[in-house]
Amino acid sequence: MSAAYQVGEKVRVSARGHRGHHRVPLYIKGRAGVVERMLGEERNPETLAYGENGMPRVPVYQVRFDQQALWPGYHGGGRDCLIVDVHEHWLEPGAEQ
Repeated sequence: MSAAYQVGEKVRVSARGHRGHHRVPLYIKGRAGVVERMLGEERNPETLAYGENGMPRVPVYQVRFDQQALWPGYHGGGRDCLIVDVHEHWLEPGAEQ
């Protein structure tokens, strides 16, 4: 599987619902960020949790989110950010920040 996103690309985390185990924090769902790094591919932990083999492997990215965009009323520095590992199937292309 090849990576769908490149370093520096704007993305949005899907806000879709998901029953059961999933590996995307609620506080980043629907939020825009920027791909910082592609970490490689791994077996899908969301299917591994239910006894499946986790295949096919899915790309994992480090995505940077501005703290002020994540937390209403955030009083830290304007350059503060949070970097989260996100599996590709939770990302959507072309998000505006």
